[in-house]
Amino acid sequence: MYECKGMSVIGLIAYTLILVGAINWGLIGWLDFNLVTFLFGEGSLLTRIVYMLVGFCAIVSLFAGIFDYFKNRN
Repeated sequence: MYECKGMSVIGLIAYTLILVGAINWGLIGWLDFNLVTFLFGEGSLLTRIVYMLVGFCAIVSLFAGIFDYFKNRN
């Protein structure tokens, strides 16, 4: 699989989606503006898919970080 400075394509996609989620939450907190619902509509299927993907990527990244920590603990 293609690596980008030690990060796989899947890792890069996960990181990008986590950033999208973080930016969206920042916009909600600072400006009371939800970018995802603005782009895809309130409660639409695409909105739910984006939220699910962001959450899934965050969980995968969390477990990957924990796994790397224990793997490189020597």
